[in-house]
Amino acid sequence: MSPADPSTLPEPSVAEERPGVSVLDLLIALAERIRLLAFGSLGVGVVALGIAFVVPPVFTSRTVIVPPQQQQSSAAMALQSLGALAGAAGAAAGVRNSADQYVALLQSHTVQDSLIERFELRKVYDVEFKMQARQALIENSRISAGRRDNFITIEVEDEDPQRATDLANAYVEELRKLTARLALTEAQQRRQFFEGQLQATRERMSASQKALMASGYSEGSIRAEPRASAEAFAKLRAEATAVEVRLQALRSYLSDNAPEVKIAASQLAALRGQLARSEAGSAQGQANYIDAYREFKYQETLFELLSRQFEVARLDESREGGLLQVVDPAKRPEKKSKPRRAVIAVMATLVAFLLLAGWVMGRVVVSSMRRDAEVAEKLERLGTALRLRPSAPVRARQTRP
Repeated sequence: MSPADPSTLPEPSVAEERPGVSVLDLLIALAERIRLLAFGSLGVGVVALGIAFVVPPVFTSRTVIVPPQQQQSSAAMALQSLGALAGAAGAAAGVRNSADQYVALLQSHTVQDSLIERFELRKVYDVEFKMQARQALIENSRISAGRRDNFITIEVEDEDPQRATDLANAYVEELRKLTARLALTEAQQRRQFFEGQLQATRERMSASQKALMASGYSEGSIRAEPRASAEAFAKLRAEATAVEVRLQALRSYLSDNAPEVKIAASQLAALRGQLARSEAGSAQGQANYIDAYREFKYQETLFELLSRQFEVARLDESREGGLLQVVDPAKRPEKKSKPRRAVIAVMATLVAFLLLAGWVMGRVVVSSMRRDAEVAEKLERLGTALRLRPSAPVRARQTRP
């Protein structure tokens, strides 16, 4: 077999002719510029550290509180004795409290505006409007509720460590003021409900007492139990009815002259006379007195019942803590929380090193691409287009005849 003619051999492909960039080439380029990478990165880190020293330090103060806990067992026991009132009281006590509600209250405009006015935060944050101060306060405050322990954490950042401490503690104080005006917990709801009912019942009982006094009876008769007089009248009337029924039965088979009929008739007449005298003397007054007394006793009994439930609600309210319990009160921070100068310097040095290394490797890649005639031509065309685009309209106007 004769050797192949060199002119007949296939030409190398374009991909084979194009130079490439290997990892070794990149490492060599980085090694050759190690001083640039090292001193450049360190220089950027030093500059960042200097800037961090110029930035004012910020201090963070932290307080932890426990929101009121529900006491449902005593409430359920109290409602069992209410009867018809249980439904209304249960509706009033149906709200369930959670730490999220208190977080929302801490973030409310009412609390924020109180803090802005109390600490003159518009001057502190150098803003003109209250909404701007409110936004700055939101950015400098972190309020969160734990999902497991139900604790509420309040963190406040400020350039003045004492003001940060005062603001964190003031959040708790303003929350207490706000919850004093709002009924949030079950016991507070029940206490508010029974307090209103108790006041209305007190007014009705006073009115019924005045009506009882105006019934025309003396103080001694008011103090007496009217059940005895009512029972005596009912007994007399029942006896008269029984004698009348017996008289009618006798007349069905005896004449009016019979001794039995005469005796029954005389008994009936005597009983009717007693009833007539009783009705003529005090029927109207007794009826008014009994009605008034019955209304007064009803209101008095209802007042005593509501008083007991009101006291139970007050006891539960004091136990569950309309008290916001402070676990960790805010204290003056001893060290700044930011800026963290060491972290800033290290991060700036690292970022500068990565940027410089990327710049070195990019130059190696571009230099390798320029050795390819086709790619070099395209790069040249791209550069020319970018350079000529702004001045193209001007040249066009100059060549116009």
